[in-house]
Amino acid sequence: MKLITALYLAHLNPVTNAHVEIISELKKNADIVKVMPVVFKDGNREVNSKSFPFNFETRKKMLVSVFGDSIQITDDYAFFAPFKKYLPPLLAPRSWKLRKQILRGVEGKFFSYTGDKVEGYMLKCYGLKPKIGERKSLSASSVKEKLYDAVLKEESSWKEDVPEKIVKIIEDDWDTVEKFAKSEDMTTRVIGMKFPKEGFDQKTSS
Repeated sequence: MKLITALYLAHLNPVTNAHVEIISELKKNADIVKVMPVVFKDGNREVNSKSFPFNFETRKKMLVSVFGDSIQITDDYAFFAPFKKYLPPLLAPRSWKLRKQILRGVEGKFFSYTGDKVEGYMLKCYGLKPKIGERKSLSASSVKEKLYDAVLKEESSWKEDVPEKIVKIIEDDWDTVEKFAKSEDMTTRVIGMKFPKEGFDQKTSS
C-alpha cells in the first residue's frame, strides 16, 4: 500500500495552538506529515525580520516539543536571495525549482494543506494537490503582535495562544522578541507574498 504524505507549508513564526490543531488533524489523514516552516536564505545565512523573527532551528524546536519525531520537519520550503527571482509565480523558473525542493523525499501519493483559498489556487497551479481547510481565527501574526506588545507595553495574553512547551522556548529566546519588537519591519509584500527586504533585490552574502 502506498503511503500518503501531507505537506504543510507555513510561516510558523511562532508555532501557535492553531498550527498544532492543523498538524494534529493532518496526522489523522496521512501516513506522513511533512512540515516545512518557510525559510529565507542569503547564501548560507538565514534572513529574519520583524515579520519572520524566529529562525528555522527555533521553530523546529517548537514543533519537536509538541510532536516529537511523529512528523517530518524540513527546511525544503526555502527561498534563496535574490528573492525577486521567484517572481512572478508560475512564470519564474526558480519558483518551479522551489516546487522540487518541497517534494524532496516525497514518494507515493501526497496532498498539501492550506486554510487560504488564494494560496490553494497557487498550490493547485503548481500541482501540489491542495486540500483547503477552514481558516483558523488564531493567526501567527496576531500572536507575534502580542509578543511585541509584551515587550513594548508589558501587558499581553500571548501565552494563551501557544502550547506550554512552546512558551518556554519563546521565553528562552526572548532576546529575539525584544530585538524585533523595537525594530522597523524590514519586510516587503509583493503579489500578496511577504519577503524580507534584505536579499530581495540582490544577494548580499558570498
